[in-house]
Amino acid sequence: MLKTQLNTEVHFLTKAPYVSLFKNNPYVDSVFQINKSINEVISDLKTENYDYVIDLHSNLRTQILKLKLGVSAKSYNKLNWEKFLLTNFKTNILPDVHIVDRYLDTVKFLGITNDNKGLDFFLSDADKVDLAESPKDYIAFVIGGQHATKILPTAKIISICKKLNKAVLLIGGPDDKARGDEISKESGAINTCGDYSLLQSAFLIKNSAYVISHDTGMMHIAAAFKKKIYSVWGNTIPEFGMYPYLSDKNSKMIEVQDLSCRPCSKIGYDKCPKGHFKCMQEIDENQFLSE
Repeated sequence: MLKTQLNTEVHFLTKAPYVSLFKNNPYVDSVFQINKSINEVISDLKTENYDYVIDLHSNLRTQILKLKLGVSAKSYNKLNWEKFLLTNFKTNILPDVHIVDRYLDTVKFLGITNDNKGLDFFLSDADKVDLAESPKDYIAFVIGGQHATKILPTAKIISICKKLNKAVLLIGGPDDKARGDEISKESGAINTCGDYSLLQSAFLIKNSAYVISHDTGMMHIAAAFKKKIYSVWGNTIPEFGMYPYLSDKNSKMIEVQDLSCRPCSKIGYDKCPKGHFKCMQEIDENQFLSE
């Protein structure tokens, strides 16, 4: 929208693993990447003579960046206090506003308004995967996640895959490969974890019948493709504002309601702090069977 409504030049600064997300985006003119420190790129950024910095992270690193660049800046409100109250005292005063709209608040001062077209994500011919040997009608099941408490137990995924009435392609990175092999062996699902790049996996999602995903980046890519999404929520909750944005109208958010311990974190843990993992163990598998 910065490009279409303001006709401005847009540069992105991101960590190296995420550079490919912007590779084919016609609305981004340049992408700078860092591995560990902003000092890797600060000299290059200074030569660009930016008019504005839009800060969508609002952390110590970006505070230092803005100070060093010394230009007008607008920062995203992370609502950390509100999230603290919700995770620690189960008091919800979070605004009912999606994170996309909160991001857009940072550019309102430039006259930018929401075009209500949802997210977009761009692929090139190089990102295509040969689907000749794949089932023509398949479900893309994103089995990974950044933290263990945001991921269904393996046995649960196997059980769900066995009940689904379409072929299942397991989507994930190299870290998900071994678990994907186990799920594939027990359920017959096709394991693609670690076989494809992020953009190639996005191609598989784009061409699927629909998507099952934990609270992950791939879930948001699926939303950009306007896919029907069964999003699965463990220790995090949709009320944080990070549910699929303007995805297919038949999308469904699957969660265990009314757990007194949930949400226990705004991000996630390596294991359930209570030891029972009810937020995932008690997920009703029948909710995945509406098709």
